[in-house]
Amino acid sequence: MTLRWYSTVVESTDHKKLARWWAEALGWEIRFEMDSESVLVPPWALELSENLDFHQVPPGMVFVPVEHKKIGKNRLHWDFAPHTSDDRDAEIDRLVELGATVIDVGQPDDASWAVLTDPDGNEFCVLSARDQ
Repeated sequence: MTLRWYSTVVESTDHKKLARWWAEALGWEIRFEMDSESVLVPPWALELSENLDFHQVPPGMVFVPVEHKKIGKNRLHWDFAPHTSDDRDAEIDRLVELGATVIDVGQPDDASWAVLTDPDGNEFCVLSARDQ
């Protein structure tokens, strides 16, 4: 028996707003939105999940409300990568236009990734372009 990665939960002082930001950033869909949580899923997962084994269904993202603001650096972050047919720098620019911030966490000048934060200050990386 193995576990299925079901979701990643993100706390936010404005969980609905942050969920909408990530939905726009990733092109995902808000599955449902309530005062207690907002849930995002990849749009293709909805189509495929009926035909996939339980353990193959991809994880979603859940945003929940908290009263306290984020303090300090995340101990866990997401890595996202554009496809080689996409313009990585244009994608970073798009995220910044949406409200992300490019930050320096001590990465080398020639790093193959860029570190950003979402509007709530959660760190994530945009890696070099990949085929898979």
